[in-house]
Amino acid sequence: MPIENERNTLPDFRLLAAAPHRLMFFVGAGNVLLAMAWWTFWLINSRWPLLDAPQLAIPAGWMHALIMQYQVLPSFIFGFLLTVFPRWMGLPAFSRWHYVPVGFGLLAGQALTLVSLFGFEHLLFLGWLLTVAGWLTGVVYLAMLLWRDPNTTWHALSAFVALVLGVAGISMVFVYLFSRDPHWMFAAIKFGGFGLLLPIYFTVCHRMLPFFAGAALPGYHTYRPLWALGLFWLLAMTHLGLELAHAYTVLWLVDLPLAALSAGLLWRWWPRRRMPALLAVLMFGFAWLPVAALLYALQSLWLLNTGEFLLGRAPAHALFIGFFGSLLVAMVTRVTQGHSGRPLQLGGVAAFAFITVQVTAVIRIGAELSPDILFWHGSAGLLWLLAFLPWAVRSAWIYLTPRADGQAG
Repeated sequence: MPIENERNTLPDFRLLAAAPHRLMFFVGAGNVLLAMAWWTFWLINSRWPLLDAPQLAIPAGWMHALIMQYQVLPSFIFGFLLTVFPRWMGLPAFSRWHYVPVGFGLLAGQALTLVSLFGFEHLLFLGWLLTVAGWLTGVVYLAMLLWRDPNTTWHALSAFVALVLGVAGISMVFVYLFSRDPHWMFAAIKFGGFGLLLPIYFTVCHRMLPFFAGAALPGYHTYRPLWALGLFWLLAMTHLGLELAHAYTVLWLVDLPLAALSAGLLWRWWPRRRMPALLAVLMFGFAWLPVAALLYALQSLWLLNTGEFLLGRAPAHALFIGFFGSLLVAMVTRVTQGHSGRPLQLGGVAAFAFITVQVTAVIRIGAELSPDILFWHGSAGLLWLLAFLPWAVRSAWIYLTPRADGQAG
């Protein structure tokens, strides 16, 4: 279908099953809006009580962390990995029977989880059962592909290990639901950040940022040393272990090297000439990782010298909003444009989303130093919705229509 005629195309939900990224990114686009709509409502209602919302049996902050880490972002992660694993290994692509159950589990699981937060607590356990069913389906199929890999694809193995740590984190959620021991919830949240999401993001960036730069800039020298991936894993797992042990005063010993490693890679990857906007947002998104690691290190050193936990959740949100949020927009836009037969251009909608996410991250980081923290939390939530609403709507429309170049997929 010619690109100039694509506006006349009607959405077709059957196309969601045509490729893993279509279904999983569509689910992710819906999940990210629904999850943040609930969280923003809760924040605003806590600051300016408007409705008599039911009291939650589980603290809202914990639920926010769980939903974002194990339901929202994994929708995009599985969409990407179920697409690229066969390509990385030179194996046949997955069929719809492999990835449709994953998408259904994550969509239905999050939907029931969110409904449970409005006074229907009996649905919470069912929501997480569906979530883990979707997760395990995706993990098993990816494991089967790894088993058949004719070579050792280190990036695939790295991503898979992170998914296994994610399964461990979800298991801790179930232990908490049965025992109500907060130690398990604490561990589940930490596993979600430094066991699952950060290793997945770093692995994908380590492989794809040099590849995307080489595709966009002729003569670009690709640099992705495997030693950097190994060193990252050592630092990330040490950080995770120290957080689980509440050893915050020594985190700087790990986070300063992590900041140096990520900044060094960014320096090597950064083109020494003008780059397309779609590549630039990938580079700027990755730049949030050394910033977040440096904030973690500074907080650790401040705590060591003063006994004061000054920055609160600011380092975590530099990581989650700045790094994860920015690269979510950048990477998903890049994959969506390429796999829909469209020009590899950023476009106004994605540019608006990316810029607004940067503002959101700065506001959420600065909120930790404000006397009216809930005001700025609510403002950041509204900005997040403002950033993602047009982007999610445009992306969903692409997933529901044929490729612009008339090809299958």
